[in-house]
Amino acid sequence: MNQSLYTVQTTSRLAQWTIRNLPSSSYRKSDPFRIAIWNWHLSVENNRVSCLKLYPQFSNLTPIVSFNIRFLTSLRHHKPFAHSEIKDKLLSNTEGFVWLIEVPLPSNFIIHIDFLHFKTASPNGEEPCSICPSRFLEQRSNATALDSLGRMLTQSIHTDITINVDDSHGSIKAHRAVLAAQSPVFRSMFSHNLKENHHSTINISDMSIEATQSFLNYLYGTIKHEEFLTHRMALLHAADKYDIYDLRETCQESLLQDIDADNVLERLQIASLYQLPNLKTACMNYLVKFGKIFDIRDDFTSFLQTADRELISELFHQILDAWTGL
Repeated sequence: MNQSLYTVQTTSRLAQWTIRNLPSSSYRKSDPFRIAIWNWHLSVENNRVSCLKLYPQFSNLTPIVSFNIRFLTSLRHHKPFAHSEIKDKLLSNTEGFVWLIEVPLPSNFIIHIDFLHFKTASPNGEEPCSICPSRFLEQRSNATALDSLGRMLTQSIHTDITINVDDSHGSIKAHRAVLAAQSPVFRSMFSHNLKENHHSTINISDMSIEATQSFLNYLYGTIKHEEFLTHRMALLHAADKYDIYDLRETCQESLLQDIDADNVLERLQIASLYQLPNLKTACMNYLVKFGKIFDIRDDFTSFLQTADRELISELFHQILDAWTGL
């Protein structure tokens, strides 16, 4: 692989620095890399007592981080020769995290860091605040307009379309103009002499009433973060069905933020099904570049029996390319 000796590879919560040809009695510092809302540096010193340091660049928000850090001889074997688990460590830009290792390091190895959780220290001595990606909520700029749209939906102000979820769970009233402005599929329904336009109803049989309400809340700009997380798979399906690009990208961005060993194979299949290239790349990198495929051998075996052949072929090409480059 063509990369600088100082480049740290990253995905949403993983960082990996491949060290090559590190002489004894030497020091190496990485280029800056971004995880969460901070830029970070790694440095390593190889001596009789070796030392690794992780620290953020200067920021007004001081991170409190939980993470696992491992030294690996290679991704293929994935067995650490040194391992440390850190819980709620305050990392200032002056001190950071320092790990002393009592033996000299080999000349070639991999530093692998799983960032598990982030908080920010309060300058006023209050409780630390968790970092939670929510850019999809910050993109809405006019709070007054959003509040008005929200009341139009919740109070059924001048609604002119009824969404029937199914016979047992009732219906939700909405506005043609709002739906048509967000979705070309809805706009086509209301612009032609279709039954939805004639009867002023839309039937949505493939979503629950709760997911449909969340879908409308997104279209009206009033969705809450936890509500979005609860229904984001259904929302991704709705975004694909009704051709709503910004919702599709919001779902992809959100799914990128919390890839882990329990969900990576499901996320990979979702990325393939809905043609989400960034999510597919992140899942591939998680499994291959970061060696997590070795941590989920049983799940991966089951995945091979059911997954799309083209997706499996693409994944194996990634594995072969990664091993060839080591």
